[in-house]
Amino acid sequence: MSSMTRSEAIAHLRTEFLKLTDDDHSICSVAAERGIFCHGFLQFSEEDLRKRYWWIVCRRPSITRAELEQIANAWQLTQQEVRDVPLACDVQTRLHDTCRGWDDFTNEQLATAYQQLTGEAVSVL
Repeated sequence: MSSMTRSEAIAHLRTEFLKLTDDDHSICSVAAERGIFCHGFLQFSEEDLRKRYWWIVCRRPSITRAELEQIANAWQLTQQEVRDVPLACDVQTRLHDTCRGWDDFTNEQLATAYQQLTGEAVSVL
């Protein structure tokens, strides 16, 4: 089994995630849709998601979960552009508001995600 640093693992995962995302779908949306990595928006209960995006909910209290996820997805994509980073994970590593981005994951979790995406078992140091 090969090994890599945490930074290398994140760089490899970022490359894999970029293959799955596009201008309309953040990794939060894709991870939820495909059931991969953190499971994106689906990792949160509806109540927790509403708390994390309180500033959207306070303007639209009757918003559905699906509508909230659409707006949250657009917000993540906009933040990527504003902050000039490729993924919502990179945004959240800086902001720590919706989640903690890459900081939410242990080295073991990064290794598991790497194996799930590439089929190659690695050790992350």
